[in-house]
Amino acid sequence: MRSWRPDPTGGPDRRSTDRASREVPAVPGTIVEDRASGFSGEIVRLERGSVVLRDWRDRERAFPLRGGRFLVEDQPATLVRRPDPAERPADQRHETASGALVGRSQQARVASPHRIYVEGLHDAELLEKVWGEELREAAVVVEPIGGADEAPEAVRRFGPAHDRRLGVLLDHLVAGSKETRIAERITGAHVLVTGHPYVDVWQGVRPRAVGLRAWPEVPKGQDWKTGICRALGEEEPAALWRRLLRAVDSIADLEPSLVGAVERLLDFLIEPLEH
Repeated sequence: MRSWRPDPTGGPDRRSTDRASREVPAVPGTIVEDRASGFSGEIVRLERGSVVLRDWRDRERAFPLRGGRFLVEDQPATLVRRPDPAERPADQRHETASGALVGRSQQARVASPHRIYVEGLHDAELLEKVWGEELREAAVVVEPIGGADEAPEAVRRFGPAHDRRLGVLLDHLVAGSKETRIAERITGAHVLVTGHPYVDVWQGVRPRAVGLRAWPEVPKGQDWKTGICRALGEEEPAALWRRLLRAVDSIADLEPSLVGAVERLLDFLIEPLEH
């Protein structure tokens, strides 16, 4: 992560809205300041109608995507979802990190009624990194539900239907696992549960992407993430996850079982894209 800290001098009155704002693509990693609160951080991800920033203390806050609300390089800015037209001609299509072909110009769209539920924030961030453009093209939202145990109730509340399909991605979907038993309780023609065999989505990142020949062995009974952090000399799981996420450029950096699980959900939810 880039290092930054708030300007101790305060500088000009950053809350003032007198200065005209410019549109800036909301690209992860861009350093942004919320003019009203003074909170500064890098863009982590976009959510429905908001942007999530992470500051130098690793605190995260979400702010509405409102006109002129932010400062980028000390200039008033309106963060926008669409890419910079100067960089992406509107009349072309390009291959995404997931291998799909999507339009260069992705205008903001009303969210599709279909959803993908994932266990946690890291799952959602990984899907955004690799399949984000494809998901935005189809306006499908990915939502963390807080763990596999929450899946049956989350599905019930969502109420899948013909025009409101739901995909669920679970970790550790192997014979006899807790997650498999949970998946067996979720039935219906308009919901699809898929998963990968790994204890955590971290393992879905190929070790070679971060310079490892294989993931370190974690003693039975020890929390997997804690064990991996210790083995790799990283104290904070959040820091190691950021390292893993930065190492992922495309589906080539992910294990085939994870890729296949996500692709089946997309096939279930999204109308076939023009190739």
